[in-house]
Amino acid sequence: MEIIISNASSKPIYEQICDQIKAAILAGELAEGEQLPSIRALANSLRVSAITTKRAYADLESEGFIETVQGKGSFVAGGNAELIREEQLRQVEAHMMRAIDAGRAMGITDDELAEMFALELE
Repeated sequence: MEIIISNASSKPIYEQICDQIKAAILAGELAEGEQLPSIRALANSLRVSAITTKRAYADLESEGFIETVQGKGSFVAGGNAELIREEQLRQVEAHMMRAIDAGRAMGITDDELAEMFALELE
């Protein structure tokens, strides 16, 4: 698993870590049950604070993407096919909203946008 931190990004580092691990899970690069690096090991490899990686892991756990077993580490959560599907749907919806916002900003009507979507679906 490769995580790239961008200092130029407006996103906090813990969010960048969280987003990239989530993307790897959604893409199937991290399999169910696969162990993630320890908080300290990931912090060292990224040259960030352990508190930052702990926050990312806590967020991922609260969203159901990973599970932490005391004394053993953090693992990709099992049985999260429905969770993955929901996350993918949210991403598609976000892309669609950006397209709608861009169209409306250019003065395209909702009917014209709907027609454009329908044509693209064919």
